Amino acid sequence: MTATASKKKNLKLPHIYVLLFGITVLCTILTWILPAGSFDRTLNEAGREIVVAGTFHLTDPSPVGPFEMFKCIYEGLCDAAGVTMFVFVAYAFIGLIISTGAFDGLIAGLLRTFKGKSKAIIIPIFITLIGFASSTIGVFEETFPFIPIFVGISIAMGYDAIVGLAIVALAAAIGYSGAFMNPFTVGTAQSIADLPIMSGAGFRIFCHICMIIVASVYTVRYALKIEKDPTKSLVYGETNEFAISEEEVQNHPFGIREKLVLATLLAGILLLIYGTKTFGWYFTELSALFIIMGLVSAIIMGWSSNVIAGKLSKSFSDIAEACLMIGIARGVLIVLQHGNIIDTVVYGLSLPLVHLPSLVSAECMLLVQTLINFLMPSGSGQAVVSMPIMAPLSDIIHVQRQIAVLCFQYGDGLSNVLWPTALTPVVTGIAGVKLEKWWKWFIPLFLMLLATQMVTIAIAVLIGWS
Repeated sequence: MTATASKKKNLKLPHIYVLLFGITVLCTILTWILPAGSFDRTLNEAGREIVVAGTFHLTDPSPVGPFEMFKCIYEGLCDAAGVTMFVFVAYAFIGLIISTGAFDGLIAGLLRTFKGKSKAIIIPIFITLIGFASSTIGVFEETFPFIPIFVGISIAMGYDAIVGLAIVALAAAIGYSGAFMNPFTVGTAQSIADLPIMSGAGFRIFCHICMIIVASVYTVRYALKIEKDPTKSLVYGETNEFAISEEEVQNHPFGIREKLVLATLLAGILLLIYGTKTFGWYFTELSALFIIMGLVSAIIMGWSSNVIAGKLSKSFSDIAEACLMIGIARGVLIVLQHGNIIDTVVYGLSLPLVHLPSLVSAECMLLVQTLINFLMPSGSGQAVVSMPIMAPLSDIIHVQRQIAVLCFQYGDGLSNVLWPTALTPVVTGIAGVKLEKWWKWFIPLFLMLLATQMVTIAIAVLIGWS
């Protein structure tokens, strides 16, 4: 038994910083092996720089040396500053809203309404709500501050931290995958592919619903299993700093102050939707909105300025490790850029599709986009590089361009909580769940959802969806 325990211990993954550094070293080595190459780029009608299909050519090799690799890590930290600062602000000030207990009060009401096994209905309800927000206005990093609250609530309900993490992170990823009006992914990709913006929303809603159903059933079954036998939990025996008791949640006050906080949040969300859709608000404006929402909520609760500052300070400390992960992961991209091998990889992945039947090619486009997201976790960034290739390629292989966009958003969405170069280390770090535990739970579901995506792509090809 000791030998078995020792073997299991040896199979544990290294710390995420070590893992990301290892990926950085691997990509550095690849810059010495793969030929450097590039596509010509031009500005489209929207003023966006895009790749010109059919212009791939080899360039002078520019392998990344050991010292330059370490420079790339620092450059990655700086390059990701906009994202990391936004995560800092969003996490801290939405954290003020969460610490008011307004969500606990809301959940308490739901728990009093749904008893026994029926309380599991809360899982698909919030997966659907968060998925809808992600699908429409493109929230992803903005949901991170909600992870601790749902982790705590899930533990209180007799489930575990993985369930709470799934309710938020999985829902946001599915929202991106099944997005029907996400301006950052679908809007960008359709613009590059010369398609009417937000066209084809009906079929995308169908796809989104299919994935929500699969994910909800999988998550609820796991939750009910560990409620019946806690030892079935993948994180059984591990402590979590966000753990609270069910009595604490059910007995939580839900007075006028808490209701006003929720009203403030609702007003903020509506303003966020309006500002994003009407004025194109992004990190700067959204950060300002979160600051206002958090401060107004704190004032409603009657907190002193010192109490507010103390809560913000703790939140900044809690999220610091996850934010550093974002910067280190961005360093991987910087290495690939300095080595001029990103376009080489994209070109190599897309080339074989020309020789396959249309239905098979469409499925392969999904797999290619999923692999590309390992290199380019940014949805809009991936669209700029891959869609100018995939859109004309879809014409050659007789696949509708809408399907090429669907493959892109599928590849960009779910793998954001799978690849270590994307947001997976961030969300697991925030939830206090070890990365290998999350992978053990999520990979089977990922394969189920990937199969669901492949079925919907086959349907789209067969009906000639455009």
